[in-house]
Amino acid sequence: MNHVLRIQVSEIAIAGGIAVLVLIAVYLFGSRRGADSLRQRLIALGSRLGGENFIDEPHDIESSLTYVEQTADQAAEAISNASADAIRLRKALDTLPQAVIVRDEHGEQVFRNLRAIELMSNRHGDSLAIQAVNELLESTSIGSAEERTLELYGPPRRTLVVSTRSIDNGQRTLGVTAVIEDVSERRRLEEVRRDFIANVSHEMKTPMGALGLLAETLLDETEPAVSRRLAERIHTEAFRISRVIDDLLDLSRIESEATPPREPVLVNLVMAEAAEREREAAAQRGVSIELTEPSPPLAILGDRRQLTSAVFNLLDNAVKFSYPNSSVHCRATLGDQQVVISVQDSGVGIPTRDLERIFERFYRVDPGRSRSTGGTGLGLSIVRHVAHNHHGRVEVDSREGEGTTFSLILPMQNAPETD
Repeated sequence: MNHVLRIQVSEIAIAGGIAVLVLIAVYLFGSRRGADSLRQRLIALGSRLGGENFIDEPHDIESSLTYVEQTADQAAEAISNASADAIRLRKALDTLPQAVIVRDEHGEQVFRNLRAIELMSNRHGDSLAIQAVNELLESTSIGSAEERTLELYGPPRRTLVVSTRSIDNGQRTLGVTAVIEDVSERRRLEEVRRDFIANVSHEMKTPMGALGLLAETLLDETEPAVSRRLAERIHTEAFRISRVIDDLLDLSRIESEATPPREPVLVNLVMAEAAEREREAAAQRGVSIELTEPSPPLAILGDRRQLTSAVFNLLDNAVKFSYPNSSVHCRATLGDQQVVISVQDSGVGIPTRDLERIFERFYRVDPGRSRSTGGTGLGLSIVRHVAHNHHGRVEVDSREGEGTTFSLILPMQNAPETD
């Protein structure tokens, strides 16, 4: 594109130079024959520049010069428009998330957008991508298209799809384009979806199988005491399925509300409501819940239902993994422009190797204990999404055999302004 513009500019410069020579020649020599020859050359040059305004051929030097001037103006305007179009096209390509590379018919790169320039770095993974792109560009023949998927193991791990296609004007090849798209996030989401479906199927299959077996046994049971125990087991498994479904619906709702409605919410009320929901389950396990509410009360902008769900799940998790006759402490503090709601227990703790995975859906540190306590493996995932929706984060500090502290940290910029 720049090469074409330079040729057009050169032609205009030549036209101007010839016009000057014509004036000098006419002035110095005054030869009619020489003037006619120069006039013909001016007309030819005007035609080369695209002059189409003169229907009748100019018959003297003055009209020939006017003709050249007009065609030069038209060429200059065309160059200006082409330059603006080229800039607009380049800016548009620079906004694309894909990397775009163009080679001419001689194999030389004539264009790279910003994403392609970023790709041309010294990192090992990108070097492999560049090599693959160059191989595809060289192997793409006229009228064909190529595609290759690259797995770059990083870190971070990435998946790139490289597509090349030849370009021509119907008569000859003009070059080859390459488009490199990073599909890492798409692949990650596909893996998450597959894992999610597999986990849900597994979680539902186990209690459903138990329900079928218990019901079948109950049909043939004549002993009232045994029948009662079987009925209690059926009730327990049904409740477990209900908890899984409720948590799935809750998680789905929270994920869909990435920007939940904002309203002033008292942190004190959130803590009290969450503790009240968990108090009966805590009493059954012999665990007490102790609240330390902020004074004066704190209010932030957020979704009360989501925040209550997050604190409840932290309390529920703490109660499940606490020893009998122990306490779970829930407190809220204000500091460094943040509200910190922490839930602390003195239970079994979390192994260091599991700390990075505890917020994954259905992940359990101790699957056997979680199932016996009715855990679904979704509670901490709900907490993480609530924190994200409120522009905050959740942190954990744990030691095996000593206990765990979860902290829900919410930035104060979500708080309502005061006069």
